[in-house]
Amino acid sequence: MTKLIEQAFDLAKQRYAATGVDVDQVMAQLDTIPVSMHCWQGDDVRGFENPNGALTGGIQTTGNYPGRARNAVELRADLDKAMSLIPGAKRLNLHAIYLESDKPVERDAIEPQHFSHWVEWAKRNKLGLDFNPTCFSHAKSADGFTLSHADKGIRQFWIDHCKASRHISAYFGEQLSTPSVMNIWVPDGMKDLTVDRFAPRQRLASALDEVISEQLNPQHHIDAVESKLFGIGAESYTVGSNEFCLGYASSRQTALTLDAGHFHPTEVISDKISTAMLYVPRLLLHVSRPVRWDSDHVVLLDDETQAIAHEIARQKLFDKVHIGLDFFDASINRIAAWVIGTRNAKKALLRALLEPGDQLRALEQQGDFTARLALLEEQKSLPWQAVWEAWCLRHDVPADASWLSEIRHYEQHTLRHR
Repeated sequence: MTKLIEQAFDLAKQRYAATGVDVDQVMAQLDTIPVSMHCWQGDDVRGFENPNGALTGGIQTTGNYPGRARNAVELRADLDKAMSLIPGAKRLNLHAIYLESDKPVERDAIEPQHFSHWVEWAKRNKLGLDFNPTCFSHAKSADGFTLSHADKGIRQFWIDHCKASRHISAYFGEQLSTPSVMNIWVPDGMKDLTVDRFAPRQRLASALDEVISEQLNPQHHIDAVESKLFGIGAESYTVGSNEFCLGYASSRQTALTLDAGHFHPTEVISDKISTAMLYVPRLLLHVSRPVRWDSDHVVLLDDETQAIAHEIARQKLFDKVHIGLDFFDASINRIAAWVIGTRNAKKALLRALLEPGDQLRALEQQGDFTARLALLEEQKSLPWQAVWEAWCLRHDVPADASWLSEIRHYEQHTLRHR
């Protein structure tokens, strides 16, 4: 099989060279582009603060596939298995509820020490870590409001939680020598008709200003704010709307998070990237698959995933766009979900990098839209799969679906015993 892959790769290099694309250069660039995997796929967004607690904030996980990680040791083992089957650079995105402590710790009192084992693991695996305050599934978010809460005491609790989270994020960046992107998403909103839509947004803006008031080293920490169209229980009014978050990120020059599932079904984030980059210094992307709005299905190599990758590559935004994943499916093997979704994200990036971007841009500038369309279509049938398989071999991971047998073995010998 290896010999066949190498032969196909040699032919593919020649085909791409004819279009002006240096495949070796593309593979070298792909090596430098990490995808931040999300820890919450491995345990259905339960975390370790209260693993048996109910999910709130418009979040639901469906299915009960055997083998959910019950603690950090199991979750890290599952991540090790998944990452061993995924080529190229990777990161891990943690939520605050994935802390480790011998005794209960309130969210406004979390500290770097509660994540020291994650940092040790990341160092061993040469990974960067990203972070998120967890503003859901808590008694003080039960009425649907956190950072925009009318009660000053509750609002201050969440402000303090986000401040503590920033220190943890900066700790990650300092320890791992790569900036941690900390994403702030709040579930705040109302289920039914809302009279005063202005005051909660005033409070949210003020609260966020207090959260980010302390200057942290940008080499260690990056702030991001994430919008949403609506959530379960907030169908009529979402405080942190797209307009709010775009306005906040542009006026405060934080990063803006675009989640593929957080918009109307007729909207796509690939079309929003170029607009947002006019006004914000950085973007964080949560690549997901919304089947029915924000349903967070496993990422496929579908049109929108490919369009996202193309937009980043065509505008040369790899130094300004951070790519993360966000899905949680408990109806299938959770580790396989990680592998499928992350490999698909990387396939999309490879295909985007293999595009003769300069040639296509020149044709567009010349007004030769016929040639532009012809080349875009011919590009789809070039042998990118041969390049993918060769790249997998270079990273010593399965080049085809044979990775599934390793997942099955791990399922039978590890997951089934949980």
